[in-house]
Amino acid sequence: MRMAEIFVYGAEQICASCVGMPSSKETYEWLEAALTRKFPEQPIKFTYIDIESPPDEPSVSEMAEKVRNEEYFYPLVVMNGNILGEGNPRLKTIYEALEAIGYKAG
Repeated sequence: MRMAEIFVYGAEQICASCVGMPSSKETYEWLEAALTRKFPEQPIKFTYIDIESPPDEPSVSEMAEKVRNEEYFYPLVVMNGNILGEGNPRLKTIYEALEAIGYKAG
C-alpha cells in the first residue's frame, strides 16, 4: 500500500457557485476528520493549498493556477495526482479511491 497524499485546494472566499456550502478550509478539516476515522491507523497525508499563495512546488502551483483560472471549482480534492472531487466533494468517491490503493476501512 502506498501512502495517500490528499491535497485540498481552496481560498478564503467561497466560490460563487458554492454559496451555502462549507468553506474550503472547513471542507479540508471535515475530510481529514472523516478519513482518519474511516481508515484508522493508516497514514494519510493531508495538505491544504491556498490557491492565492501556493507553495513554490511546480505541480502544486500549476494546479492552483488552474483553479484560479476556473478550470476547476474549489475546494478541489486531489489524491496522488488524481482529481477526486471539486466544489462539493463526495466522501464515497474518496473512500473508494483509498480502498483502490489498499486502504482498509476500520
